[in-house]
Amino acid sequence: MKKRRKWILLGSVLIVLLVVGLIQFYAYIMKSQWGEQQIAEDIARTQAGLTEISKAQKSVWGEEAIYWVLTGNNAAGQELMVWVRFLPGGTAAEGENAVYGEEISKGTSEEQVRAIIKSQLPGIKVERLLPGVFNGEYVWQLFYQQEGIYHYKFFRFADGTEIGEGYNLPQQ
Repeated sequence: MKKRRKWILLGSVLIVLLVVGLIQFYAYIMKSQWGEQQIAEDIARTQAGLTEISKAQKSVWGEEAIYWVLTGNNAAGQELMVWVRFLPGGTAAEGENAVYGEEISKGTSEEQVRAIIKSQLPGIKVERLLPGVFNGEYVWQLFYQQEGIYHYKFFRFADGTEIGEGYNLPQQ
């Protein structure tokens, strides 16, 4: 009996150590991502006037289009979307076009874009819809699957119109 209890205790300790190690590994891996997000939130609060942040999403479309896009409210209660540009090394960009904020009511909301997508592309499976920047324009980036093929399409944030033809990913 004593041997059995000893092995159960040893096994339990090893499992706890393994779980703690995995949690620490995850925290180590995510540290830079969480740090970027915190920097973006601080910039959005100070430069764009966000007082409450409800959503933070990272959008990457090439080295010149790395953005954290934050959704939230300002002091007047208006819902805003704020784009904060980052450099490839993970630091926030400075200067012109580094931060852009717009009231969602003056642009296209996620619900409106989803309605546009549903009417223009019926029967697709939306994999991801997130705000970002494409060719210097603030957009909604749609990643979807249609008939087994994956595609990207972009819709202007300003008015919801489609930009270009999009991209088809090659089949595997």
